[in-house]
Amino acid sequence: MRKIGIRILFVLLLFTSIIYSSAQTIVKGIIKDAVSQQPLQSVSIYFKGGKGVTSAADGSYTLVTNNSRLTSVQFSYVGYKTVSKTVSPNREQTIDVGLEVSDAKANVVVKTNRRGKYTNKNNPAVELIRQVIENKDKNRMTAYDYVSYEQYEKMEVLLTKTPEKLLKNKFLKNFEFVFQNDDTTKIQGRAMLPVYIDEVSSQKYFRKNPQKNKTFILAEKKVNFGDYLDVEGINSYLDRMYEDVDVYENNISLLSNQFLSPISDMAPTFYRFYIADTTEIDGVKMVRLNFSPRNLNDLLFKGTLFVTLDGNYSIQKLVMSISKNANLNFVRELHVNQNFEKGPDGRYRVVMSSTIVEFAFSEGSKTGIVGERTVSFKNYAINQPQPDSIFKGESVVRLKTKTDASEAFWIEHRSPQLSGPEAKVYSNIDSLTHLKSFKTFMDVTTLLFAGYKSFGAYEVGPLNSFYSFNPVEGFRIRVGGRTTPKFNNKIYLENYVAYGFKDEKWKYYVAAAYSFNHSTIYAYPLNYLKFSYQRDTKIPGQELQYVVEDNFLLSFKRGNNDRWLYNDIFKTEYVREFGKDFAYTFGFKNWKQTPAGVISYLKLNGANLVNVPDLTTSELSAEFTWSPHRQFYQGKRFRIPIINKYPIIKLRYISGIKGLLNGEYNYHNLNLTVNKRFMLSQLGYADTKLEGGYIFGKLPYPLMTVHRANQTYSYQLDSYNLMNFLEFVSDQYAALTFDQHFNGFFLNKIPLLKKLKWREVASAKILYGGVRTENNPDFNSSTIKFPVDKAGLPTTYILNETPYIEVSAGVSNIFKLLRVDFVKRLTYLDHPGVTEWGIRTRVKFDF
Repeated sequence: MRKIGIRILFVLLLFTSIIYSSAQTIVKGIIKDAVSQQPLQSVSIYFKGGKGVTSAADGSYTLVTNNSRLTSVQFSYVGYKTVSKTVSPNREQTIDVGLEVSDAKANVVVKTNRRGKYTNKNNPAVELIRQVIENKDKNRMTAYDYVSYEQYEKMEVLLTKTPEKLLKNKFLKNFEFVFQNDDTTKIQGRAMLPVYIDEVSSQKYFRKNPQKNKTFILAEKKVNFGDYLDVEGINSYLDRMYEDVDVYENNISLLSNQFLSPISDMAPTFYRFYIADTTEIDGVKMVRLNFSPRNLNDLLFKGTLFVTLDGNYSIQKLVMSISKNANLNFVRELHVNQNFEKGPDGRYRVVMSSTIVEFAFSEGSKTGIVGERTVSFKNYAINQPQPDSIFKGESVVRLKTKTDASEAFWIEHRSPQLSGPEAKVYSNIDSLTHLKSFKTFMDVTTLLFAGYKSFGAYEVGPLNSFYSFNPVEGFRIRVGGRTTPKFNNKIYLENYVAYGFKDEKWKYYVAAAYSFNHSTIYAYPLNYLKFSYQRDTKIPGQELQYVVEDNFLLSFKRGNNDRWLYNDIFKTEYVREFGKDFAYTFGFKNWKQTPAGVISYLKLNGANLVNVPDLTTSELSAEFTWSPHRQFYQGKRFRIPIINKYPIIKLRYISGIKGLLNGEYNYHNLNLTVNKRFMLSQLGYADTKLEGGYIFGKLPYPLMTVHRANQTYSYQLDSYNLMNFLEFVSDQYAALTFDQHFNGFFLNKIPLLKKLKWREVASAKILYGGVRTENNPDFNSSTIKFPVDKAGLPTTYILNETPYIEVSAGVSNIFKLLRVDFVKRLTYLDHPGVTEWGIRTRVKFDF
């Protein structure tokens, strides 16, 4: 009887629960950030006019009511727009919600029609943030003696709203399968097309004393576009754009800019802080703290911090974005979300970090590009000593098995797992690169942007050097090219031939290189031996970066451009890179230079001036470069450095040997160059260059240091923009270049100008130099005389005790691309043909 009674009771309870549940309204689902798709914890979910709940750590919630009249559910979270959803009564239903970030200031309740003046004094929110700042050191990872953890990183690039006209274009018809892979999970309500993914799984180690970070890359997987795109270069660029976000640092580097952290030492000066409310998570009381920029145009964030009130004042959650008025180019949205998890020691450490940026040419542009970097951290080991052997060697070690990881490995280590469209990118791009139509499309694109047309084993270019002109050669045409790895992956050949219609002379260049690492001689890590011979013209003292010297656009110059040389140069060099920090070059150069234009080499022979038809030198050289944490984008013929805060130090030694292959002089040339970018937070950054050189030996002026001059109308960073070609020579010199970028710090505060998003720039270039008496033709009659003009006035000079100085001030970011400088020359204004001031321009793509 007892067993029967229990059974009857169970049936009655079950029946009652069914009836009871049928009379309930049950709403459940998951709440995420609409942009990053990361789950949101502690969101308030409640029936309008009834009770509510908060979301769990994974964003899930379940809301139940017996009142059938409650049909509206509110989703409220500080720093986000409140969402209202209509529900059906007496039913169970699933509602997933993506919350969008709102302006932090809108979350502050103002009880009067007029907002009071904000002040830091007696402000509890500011007092709280000062407690956070005071406790930063003990909350960051470097507070521990040892830390190790596993990290998974995913970098993804997506296209937003592919234009219908583009999809219907007959030339892209064969690519249709690529455009049918939309991903709607990234930003709610928007379909995006993933086109690139790079995944990295690694094991990280940190040691406090002596401090050392070590990374073992366990596996890496990325989309491969074949020979058409430099994937490694793209990765380096994206790594610079999307650096690690550490809110405990004073500055956060993103998009090659520095944003002031909301908990930096200077945060109370640049941010406004508001306490929204308090909450409790896992038994720990926390404060929701809103923050927003005092000046919306500055590079600052807005958003919400969750701060613990356990005495540690740790960050438990971070949600932030930038103002639409921020002085950034081509950036429509930028969001950073971070989740922290409490460890056994009571401290919070980051477990998920997401940075997502949408790029567009304009705010109203219908299409754009989204880049998202997601990093997850797990399996933390705190203060567990590691053997010294782990920290020896390079900071980053790529294990040999990194490309052989199975799909099972990735399923185990990915967090979160790839969505369907993401996983499909690998196969789609692989299929795309095998299409003949895609190869044709990329050939045309490469010709237009890189200047080369590939014919398999040989490519012709660069396009912009086919035609140019100058006073010595007149109109000049040039045709050339080089072999590709399809010709041979060890041997590389390069050549060009040119003809000047005025001097009626042929010029040419031939080179052969052997690559010891069996890959292109232009790609990292360099390890090659190269032989070359060149017969061509050159302007003494002109030095160009990343462009070919006979570029058509550089044919236009100011003043007299009549100082030229005909050069015959045989050169051999061995180049080797070790890691990304150290490189060296050993070389030999035999150089015969013949004056051209108005230059003539004259010296006294007894009482008569005699003409020296040419000079020949033979040199051995060694160059060493140390560039810690170097980053660069690899171009077709050169590298474009991605400048960071670390220095680049270069030491070069040249020895001239008389009698070797007709060499006429013995000398030793020592040169040291140090480049460094100083990051100045809200004041922008300053690029500095310190350079010095000394030449030992007796030699004529053409073999001294001919200081870099610029007679084009473009602003050259490494040249003196108001110095004439061959105006100054030295056998000893020291130079300092300072180029300050304020990133709109001042203009952002001027009501009308701040809308233009212009940015202030200023620079100064100072050059000290001199020539020893034995090399000065005014004191040594046996050496070659300085050149003079038709009136007999000298055109080449020695720097005396007064340095050459030029300064400039200007505005950059005009039309988001153009920099315009007003340049003023301060010294040596009495030289004939000099320009005291000038307007110079420079085009640069920058965020």
